[in-house]
Amino acid sequence: MASRLHAFNRFELKYLVPVEQAAEIRDELAERMDRDLNSPVGGYGVWSLYYDTPQLRFYWEKIEGLKFRRKLRIRHYGNPDGVTDESPVCVEIKQRVNRVTQKRRITLPYGGARQLCDGREMIEHSPKESAFIQEVFELVVRLNLQPTAITGYQREALVGRNADTGLRVTFDRRIRGRDRDFHFGTPNPENRFTIPPHLSVMEIKVNERTPYWITDLAARRNLNLIRVSKYVQSIEAFGLAPRSVFHVHEADHPQPTTTPTTNPLSGQRQAHVAPLKAGAQ
Repeated sequence: MASRLHAFNRFELKYLVPVEQAAEIRDELAERMDRDLNSPVGGYGVWSLYYDTPQLRFYWEKIEGLKFRRKLRIRHYGNPDGVTDESPVCVEIKQRVNRVTQKRRITLPYGGARQLCDGREMIEHSPKESAFIQEVFELVVRLNLQPTAITGYQREALVGRNADTGLRVTFDRRIRGRDRDFHFGTPNPENRFTIPPHLSVMEIKVNERTPYWITDLAARRNLNLIRVSKYVQSIEAFGLAPRSVFHVHEADHPQPTTTPTTNPLSGQRQAHVAPLKAGAQ
């Protein structure tokens, strides 16, 4: 049986781009990259439940830019409707060491993940999984972690080919969240957009060095690097910290029922987006 544990390190570059421009960039990248096998046309849902201390320790570590910081989350891929205790989810520790992003995670049934992170009860695991499970348990108990915010978005992913096999580019749109109703399967949850719905986050993820042609593409399209955290945006959007960013109800911008087949920027001027930092007004 395949191991439930997975770990990887990488560098990440983020850009904030209008969704129309993101579609153009995606089509250009597709000439040199392949669609991720797990990414259908139109993308897939990614939903994450973040844990933090009552004093929002992980939030403030991000705001203060600590060179070593980490956070705990449970992540579900796909449509959250109908999620049960048997649905597979990932319990993940994401940490930053200087400029390197490190992720370690284990795939568990949703019921087991909640038992570990919410119930603070040890779950059955193999000896190989013991160190990671113990680390999660120790974090939850020692720091008194509790569910704090849920984020969700639609993701499309491309992966490099040939010499660029370590390259991955993702486009996240309709980035929204909530500060209550923390069960993934909550019917009709009250989500709000935490980044304006006409913008998407493009992330370039590499194991070592960014390919030159990716750098050229970013320069040619005047893309500006940003520092933005979906978790931070959710904390601020719901007033959990004394900073406010975006407050747009999801229902005000419903998911399009059709996908345009023509150039979305045909006959239109491209929107200009200034760099946005986490916490910017």
